[in-house]
Amino acid sequence: MKSSRRKFLKLAAVSALGLGAGRIGFLGDAPAGAMDIPTAADYNAPMEAKHWGMAIDTTRFNQELVDVCATACHTQHNVPTIPGKKGIKWFWGANFEESFPTEHGHYMPEDVEHRVYPLLCNQCEEPMCVRVCPTQATFKRADGIVMMDFHRCIGCRYCMAGCPFGARSFNFQDPRPFIKDFNPLFPTRTRGVVEKCNFCAELLALGKMPACVEASGGALIFGDLEDPESDIRKVLRERFALRRKPDAGTGPSVYYLM
Repeated sequence: MKSSRRKFLKLAAVSALGLGAGRIGFLGDAPAGAMDIPTAADYNAPMEAKHWGMAIDTTRFNQELVDVCATACHTQHNVPTIPGKKGIKWFWGANFEESFPTEHGHYMPEDVEHRVYPLLCNQCEEPMCVRVCPTQATFKRADGIVMMDFHRCIGCRYCMAGCPFGARSFNFQDPRPFIKDFNPLFPTRTRGVVEKCNFCAELLALGKMPACVEASGGALIFGDLEDPESDIRKVLRERFALRRKPDAGTGPSVYYLM
């Protein structure tokens, strides 16, 4: 009897989660291309670094590629598509003056001035958002990634005021009805919660590169800033790069190859 009851409960759990159909029912069907639910073995070979960083080859970006990377990022993380000023963004694009307000000169090469520059959380070495958060909902990992604990966020928005890059978004309304392609492997958020890019920490734990990096076709270079032989350090030795708002003193981990 006990064996039959355990078997029934197991089947009921699988049915409720929709594992056999590749779905989790509380938010509807997952997209057909959704990744299989990982097992413990999938976490045996995580990607690790002392200090994760990203280099962006700005010469290769246009609005189309920004949109491709944003779609990959937003789909992976259940970022809602909300029109207007209440929109949520983890990855987006802007012009030179908005991206580098302290670097703008009167006379610039037109191709530099008119490029579309990808923007995202800069994963700062000295993140102001972490300093001002009263609940430790935002915190910095040992590998440099600045994370969000959505359950601890009380919606005070101090982190948004502290961030000099506008990299955080606030959910003024329930974001769940605005999720186009639901990913059952990443948590959704609620009204009153702040969110932002996390360098795809959940994919790094599975030994995979960030979604935007995979979608960029080589235009985004990701790696360990403390490893002289990493791809990112090699490209930074060869190319001139800028960081956003260096005068803010936060030490961004995102570099823009010009």
